[in-house]
Amino acid sequence: MNSTTFDAFQAEARAQGFDEVLERKWPASTVLDTHTHPFSVKALMVEGEMWLTVNDIERHLQPGDEFTVEINVPHAERYGPGGATYWVARRSGR
Repeated sequence: MNSTTFDAFQAEARAQGFDEVLERKWPASTVLDTHTHPFSVKALMVEGEMWLTVNDIERHLQPGDEFTVEINVPHAERYGPGGATYWVARRSGR
């Protein structure tokens, strides 16, 4: 598992030009149908599990796994029975 701290994750993300860095916590068994965001994301799973589907490819993500989703890319999210927490950096579309 990745042993980085939130502060280290935030500093690295800001150095890479991300505008916002935050912690997202999702309740158990939450399902988000296909949607898009007006920003790109880089994230690190820190607790629980999720399934991320992009371009019909589903990934099972657990603590220590990283993922990215580019601006306006359709994707779906499903969170495990224990919920999930990840740190996410967002870069707005300019």
